[in-house]
Amino acid sequence: MFIMLINFEGIIMKEISISLCMIVKNEENTIARCLDSVKDIVDEIVIVDTGSTDRTKEIVGGYTDKIYDFTWIDDFSAARNYAFSLASTDYILWLDADDVILEPDRLKFLDLKKTLDPLMDAVNMPYLLAFDQHGNVTFSLRRNRLVKRSRNFQWIGAVHEYLAVGGHILNSDISVVHKEEARDSDRNLNIYERRLAGGEEFTPRDFYYFANELFEHQQFERAIEFYEKFLNTDMGWVEDRIAACAKLADCFHRLGDPKSEHAFLYRSFEYDTPRAEFCCRLGHSCLQAGRLKQAVFWYKLATELEKPVDSWGHMYHACWTWLPHLQLCVCYDRLGEHELAYKHNEIARTFQPENVSVIHNKIYLEGVLGKEVKEEKNS
Repeated sequence: MFIMLINFEGIIMKEISISLCMIVKNEENTIARCLDSVKDIVDEIVIVDTGSTDRTKEIVGGYTDKIYDFTWIDDFSAARNYAFSLASTDYILWLDADDVILEPDRLKFLDLKKTLDPLMDAVNMPYLLAFDQHGNVTFSLRRNRLVKRSRNFQWIGAVHEYLAVGGHILNSDISVVHKEEARDSDRNLNIYERRLAGGEEFTPRDFYYFANELFEHQQFERAIEFYEKFLNTDMGWVEDRIAACAKLADCFHRLGDPKSEHAFLYRSFEYDTPRAEFCCRLGHSCLQAGRLKQAVFWYKLATELEKPVDSWGHMYHACWTWLPHLQLCVCYDRLGEHELAYKHNEIARTFQPENVSVIHNKIYLEGVLGKEVKEEKNS
């Protein structure tokens, strides 16, 4: 059964059907939350279990009878490709068990289901990974989430796998929210270590993600080694190269080597125009060192950059909005330019009206400026 719709040009449109394909293991704390958020969006739910020992399969049974077992072989792509092979609808949606689609995005998704051009091969969506205390998004990236089944797109990579897609791709504003739960933090690192010990030849992408795992485990010297191996291949996604520069700067900062830290911040400019995240980091370094004019330069540059609308890379939203203005307030205050300090604090306040530092600066600077006005009148 399908629903036929007529668009405004009089062209007959078919509402697409969607299979949700997931791989799970011991997700009893999150799987119901995830499935509740999408159960009325999808037409089929396919769950591949890789070895649960808790109530995951029992809970999933309340949503679907399409539950399959997959023997775990240290390969996420193999499991995901198996799940995709079991789908039977027009399009495939993938999620992890700790992902949810919130109500406003659920409604947009239902609308997309009715209006998606069948020529579209994939739909990518923002992936919201972190929020501040006021619910504002602080960290996000994008993922291809909905793909045409007939294209037989494949997952690639044993760990930190990616879905290789091509053709007509729609940039959607429908967001998926990640609500991370505690899990085995050593799992991915151990998979890489076993692959390395077995003599497997790593791809540039493997170097990058292995380095990320080493960094997360505070093995900074080894992380540096593999980030540099990644960059030295002169291959890989440009966003990963930029992110590797940021991580290398982090490593050298942790190891107390500011010269190397700054070198990799600057190296990021080789791959693209300056990003606000790097400008803010350079501004912070100058501010800490008392080089206020250089700090102003970098923070001002961050405020002048155009925030990417559909960026696929890691985006720390504060650096593209309120943070450089707040830091410019600090710089200008120390330089004695209180009107400029107040101006930038007010801009920061448009983004962060409840920020304690912003409120404090406003009260402080209004007091300073009021005093200066009185002194001018009395002079």
